[in-house]
Amino acid sequence: MAKYVYDFTEGNKDLKDLLGGKGANLAEMTNLGLPVPPGFTITSEACRHYLAEGAVPDGLEREVSEHLGAMEKRMGKVLGQADDPLLVSVRSGAKFSMPGMMETVLNIGLNDESVHGLAKQAGGNDRFAWDSYRRLIQMFGKTVLDIDGELFEHALDTLKAGRQDTDLDAAELQGLVETFKGIVRDQTGKDFPADPREQMRLAVMAVFDSWNAPRAILYRRQERIPADLGTAVNIVAMVFGNVGNDSGTGVAFTRDPGSGQQGIYGDYLQNAQGEDVVAGIRNTIPLQELERLDKSSYDELLRIMETLENHYRDLCDIEFTIERGKLWMLQTRVGKRTAGAAFRIATQLVDQGLITLDEAVTRVTGDQLVQLMFPRFDSGTEKKKIAKGMNASPGAAVGKVVFSSERAVELADQGEDVILVRRETNPDDLSGMIAARGILTSRGGKTSHAAVVARGMGKTCVCGAEELEVSIAERRFTAPGGVVVKEGDVISIDGTTGEVFLGEVPVVDSAVVEYFEGREPDDDLVRAVDRIMRRADEVRRLGVRANADTADDAARARRFGGEGIGLCRTEHMFLGERRQLVEDLVLASGDEERQAALDALEPLQKADFVEIFRAMDGQPVTVRLIDPPLHEFLPDIVDLSIKAATGETSEKQRDLLAAVKRLHEENPMLGLRGVRLGLVIPGLFAMQVRAIAQAAKEVPGAKPEIMIPLVAAVQELEAVREEAAGILADLGVEALVGTMIETPRAALTAGQVAEAAQFFSFGTNDLTQMTWGFSRDDVEAAFFSRYLELGIFGVSPFETLDRDGVGRLVRIAVEEGRKARPDLKLGICGEHGGDPDSVHFCHEAGLDYVSCSPFRIPVARLEAGRAALAECDSDTR
Repeated sequence: MAKYVYDFTEGNKDLKDLLGGKGANLAEMTNLGLPVPPGFTITSEACRHYLAEGAVPDGLEREVSEHLGAMEKRMGKVLGQADDPLLVSVRSGAKFSMPGMMETVLNIGLNDESVHGLAKQAGGNDRFAWDSYRRLIQMFGKTVLDIDGELFEHALDTLKAGRQDTDLDAAELQGLVETFKGIVRDQTGKDFPADPREQMRLAVMAVFDSWNAPRAILYRRQERIPADLGTAVNIVAMVFGNVGNDSGTGVAFTRDPGSGQQGIYGDYLQNAQGEDVVAGIRNTIPLQELERLDKSSYDELLRIMETLENHYRDLCDIEFTIERGKLWMLQTRVGKRTAGAAFRIATQLVDQGLITLDEAVTRVTGDQLVQLMFPRFDSGTEKKKIAKGMNASPGAAVGKVVFSSERAVELADQGEDVILVRRETNPDDLSGMIAARGILTSRGGKTSHAAVVARGMGKTCVCGAEELEVSIAERRFTAPGGVVVKEGDVISIDGTTGEVFLGEVPVVDSAVVEYFEGREPDDDLVRAVDRIMRRADEVRRLGVRANADTADDAARARRFGGEGIGLCRTEHMFLGERRQLVEDLVLASGDEERQAALDALEPLQKADFVEIFRAMDGQPVTVRLIDPPLHEFLPDIVDLSIKAATGETSEKQRDLLAAVKRLHEENPMLGLRGVRLGLVIPGLFAMQVRAIAQAAKEVPGAKPEIMIPLVAAVQELEAVREEAAGILADLGVEALVGTMIETPRAALTAGQVAEAAQFFSFGTNDLTQMTWGFSRDDVEAAFFSRYLELGIFGVSPFETLDRDGVGRLVRIAVEEGRKARPDLKLGICGEHGGDPDSVHFCHEAGLDYVSCSPFRIPVARLEAGRAALAECDSDTR
């Protein structure tokens, strides 16, 4: 028979799945002999049953009664008895810390009779008893009966009339109790429940229900906490910090959660209950002041803090109460901390001999490293927020607003910092994006062109700021409230939060990026990052490459620890001045004209590859042959049509218009692109392969890998590979020839494809798009927020790889590909290559490397090391 209730003496810190973090840690402190009030925990399993069935499981009420009876016997008093009442708190406690997101009710057991018994317990302290009673009605009314809390707050504020709550006397508080009971009666049509067991039963149900409260759902989504865990409920004998000035409540940290520095950190509030500290109803005092007020309790607290940190081997967050000089521990947990504190604390604990360096690597995350890498706005500066969009690429950027790439380049060449503002960007905007400090768009999502390219370049980007009305023609945008920002005005954008500010906000540089760029570690944070990164590199199995299209990107990738290029996209090499040659290729009327256009492009392509091979200095470079549809490299059809209608076009422009119309596709992402383009346009792929081979001959030690995009059938790959092999043989160059696995059919027929491919690189952007049937350029802004709200997504599948669907295709391709070709090299080059959770999946799936934007390389290195250590830990269990 299932057991749904555990006494604190029965649990331990390793039972968080069952008892939640709070219950497991209360049990652990009890077992350590620390002063914890008696209590018991109702398991999260009972909560899950309640949420699924709408009723508590059979036997739960009996178990609760048994454990309550044992508590009453231990305490020598009965819940709510009139002359000497036992009171309890009912508190939530999920597996993962969700501070303030779910419900707590204190002082359960008080009614019109037991309030007098409580006063007697406190030596005739009527004020304390009535204060506790009004607190119960207020908390119970708000959290259990769903009454607007403002009704209680207004009544309390009216009574205080500018005084502190501690200034209210017993008679005033007794009157407030009657006022509060009247509010309950008016709002619910029923009297406040006087039966202590009914109070406790309803409070437990309220805690269960709070698991699905909107704020709890939002917090879980933000923190990526699974929605099906449920919460445990802790029922604890009350101890009182509001008895008088010899009592109080506080929170303490064993180290500074902001910086990680060792010391005494926390807050204390005399004559108060725990909720008063977090509610901010009175100003707290620094924890050090407790030494003056109650040295005995202070000294005991410091001893307990040391015990807990040494036991948990980590920063601990502690809640405590002092009742008439007696210290009680109400909670401990591994404390939340800033990214900088996480790295500092991890290495400090290594130096203290509490954890190993391997454990230190597992104590930090790639997400925390990202926070340290990007510049930030000075938090102490006043800012005027004018809009908010999607936090597409982290960082802080300040500059003059420009509305065209040409203007961005022009001003940047003059030494100006600029922010490129567009409705949405396209490949033509690349030069402006490179020149700009940051990019702001009113359309698009986190996988839009602006977002993907910005992340690849390490540029700050805010996308989809739909509140903005952007007028490119008038060179201005309008923000809510009628704020008009013209070209040349200064704005600041925060790619970490998605916020847009008017004017200049001071920016703080990241020392961690300077370290990755080659600066010697010269402060404790950077030294901590250096130690952890070195160990992660030593233990990781996955290689880490870069998605890089230019020599500058390639050089940066090497500085950041990249071990090659996993994706060099060639389409960016066809823009700018070369667009003319692409137009010539499209307009070619026969073989000779087409070949002439290809011949003109070839030396330019070769020069690009020479620079990249030199920058990588003997590391492998995977070059993806041209992928997008050709019409993306042609002028906009609308612009050409307008000019044609007004008679402003030349003969070539009219020919281009005809070509654009001829090449137009309803769904170009599923049309003539990738390998199909290479098979339909004779000589296109051959030109690129020759350029790659000639560049490799010119650069000693070059290791080219030629990647054929969008293959869906092995026959496509065989046709291109045969041509490529002939060119490579003629030029005497060795190069691997492989393919991107980015269509479901390629994944499902990987055994066949591997017979013609020497490597696979999973293009998970397109693979995700095709598996889900999403157009990534359209769906994020259209309905992703609703899908996240409904729990259909825990996180966007374009941000973190979908293990169940896309991940299964990857696993199939890995297994069948390696079965057909045991030495098959396997990598990933989609946006997921720099996502922490996706890196762990790639390790588990058996890939050889991940490839990501240069600025994500340190993140991938760290997470690859953490994945390897997690596997070792799993193997030893």
